[in-house]
Amino acid sequence: MEVIEISHPINSSQFVNENIALAIGFFDGIHIGHQKVLKKMLEVAEHNDLKKAVMTFDPHPSVVLNPEKKRTTYLTPITDKVEAIEKLGVDYCFVVNFSSSFADVSADEFVEQYFIRNHVKAVIAGYDFSFGKYGKGNMASLQENDYPFSVHVVSKQTLEEDVKISTTNIRTSLELGEVEACTLALGRPYVIKGMVVQGEKRGRTIGFPTANVEPSDEYVLPRNGVYAVTLLIKSRNKVYEGVCNVGVKPTFHDPSVSQVSIEVNIFDFEESIYGERVEVFWHHFIRPEQKFNGIDALVEQISKDKEKAKSLLELDKQ
Repeated sequence: MEVIEISHPINSSQFVNENIALAIGFFDGIHIGHQKVLKKMLEVAEHNDLKKAVMTFDPHPSVVLNPEKKRTTYLTPITDKVEAIEKLGVDYCFVVNFSSSFADVSADEFVEQYFIRNHVKAVIAGYDFSFGKYGKGNMASLQENDYPFSVHVVSKQTLEEDVKISTTNIRTSLELGEVEACTLALGRPYVIKGMVVQGEKRGRTIGFPTANVEPSDEYVLPRNGVYAVTLLIKSRNKVYEGVCNVGVKPTFHDPSVSQVSIEVNIFDFEESIYGERVEVFWHHFIRPEQKFNGIDALVEQISKDKEKAKSLLELDKQ
């Protein structure tokens, strides 16, 4: 897959010279709704003998358009997103820098410069995708005009009780610790990639050694608490089960000044894995983080958490 980074104003060297079917969107999380859009693009490309292409953006538009509520953490940071897109067999991935100058491009200019001049013969997006200054361009306006490309709109995707599948709802679920809901919306467990780094090594002294995972990018972190997780050690291509604490360890630290850490106790595992690249998959929320009155109470609770995590992960296999 060829990755083409675009900064506005776009120039001719950033165009492709082949006819393409283009799926367009921010695609953070690549949830089930996004997957429908991408699948539709693959189908349209195959049916019309077009090259497969995806256009996404970085950073999130809110950084420019809504600085008070800017989004700087992601379900799938740009590196993860591009990697996932490549696995679909896509030919071209356009990563457009969402800057102030790009936000000022009119809808008509966008269509001319980013679609027509770029050999786009089919545009595929979700029903709520908008583009151009003030978001004045949308899928309905594309359908209403006689452009030299076909337009394919993917309808709203929902879960039970008509709950819309959206990145915003998934982020909210994570903030509430509802990782099972995230799994349903994503079609897979939420994952955070990172590296095992040196920590305080306090867990080792109380009989629960942990792998301190430093995220490799600006991921959305789940609510502070304890979770049943699995952990992939990349160099071994092997997945291990464990119990994970996300938080500031209030039994030992002042929560107001401590940084949030991700610490995984891998079941029946005693090896040193410092420096290993890992992926943490979030399966079940067990309890909120809490402060304990002493080490003994903490150790007792961790033992219960560990058994609970084992039980939950075992049920997943059935």
